[in-house]
Amino acid sequence: MIAFDLIGQTPLVLLESFSDENVQIYAKLEQFNPGGSVKDRLGKYLVETAIKEGRVSSGDTIVEATAGNTGIGLAIAANRYHLNCVIFAPEGFSEEKISIMRALGADIKRTPKAQGMIGAQTEARRYARDFGAVYMNQFETEHNPAAYTHTLGKQLTDALPNIDYFVAGVGSGGTFTGVAQHLKQYNVKNVIVEPEGSILNGGEAHAHDIEGIGSEKWPIFLERSLVDHIITVSDNDGFENVKRLAQQEGLLVGSSSGAALQGALDIKNKIDKGVIVTIFPDGSDRYMSKKIFDYKGE
Repeated sequence: MIAFDLIGQTPLVLLESFSDENVQIYAKLEQFNPGGSVKDRLGKYLVETAIKEGRVSSGDTIVEATAGNTGIGLAIAANRYHLNCVIFAPEGFSEEKISIMRALGADIKRTPKAQGMIGAQTEARRYARDFGAVYMNQFETEHNPAAYTHTLGKQLTDALPNIDYFVAGVGSGGTFTGVAQHLKQYNVKNVIVEPEGSILNGGEAHAHDIEGIGSEKWPIFLERSLVDHIITVSDNDGFENVKRLAQQEGLLVGSSSGAALQGALDIKNKIDKGVIVTIFPDGSDRYMSKKIFDYKGE
């Protein structure tokens, strides 16, 4: 086995201190991917699909707009297949992610924080057009959810054939959509978690401190028929759960994982018996500059 083959080989654990004899909560720990997040799966799949389709070959350049984790996954895959990788990332997100992408050889170009991810997407498209690069387009490509359907989704049902609820955060929507498409055939209820400031539950768009999830518009490939419920989580609850997971489970996770746990706990409080599965997308190590364990709502 080579390091690249470790992508997708992540553990599923029972959250013992948040479960009881009637309701169990399990989490898939995606920080154990080589690049430290669930988006390693996406980076690998998007690059390998582009190669199979003849859109890229050795020496070509791929470009993407991302706050970090997708860029890390793409940079790892680009190195594997001898591609150049250019990333447009808004200011204001985790600097650890930027440093990791640079360490992997990606060319990082920053865009104004006020323009958000939409501004970064605009610049990535322009770069692809002007320089003949291939825009990977994680927010719109049908290959995004496909990266998870037969890998992450199948891994969950192989390990736990009796899942009642799947709870996951939504950013681009790919992880949720891909897994939910697989789980629907097992009659699993699929629950979205979003931070306050995301619009999926009908709220107004505004800035939030939970990174990696939240949408300014409904993701293009997120089928509404897959969504059984949407839970909106405050920054405070998400970050408080990060500390609880560290102290009670020994798990060092990012704020989107704290939000996912809050969604799972909300479901747990509404049911008498069942199995809940969630995704912890990444680890806390890439958010230390954001004072993830000392959040005070700044």
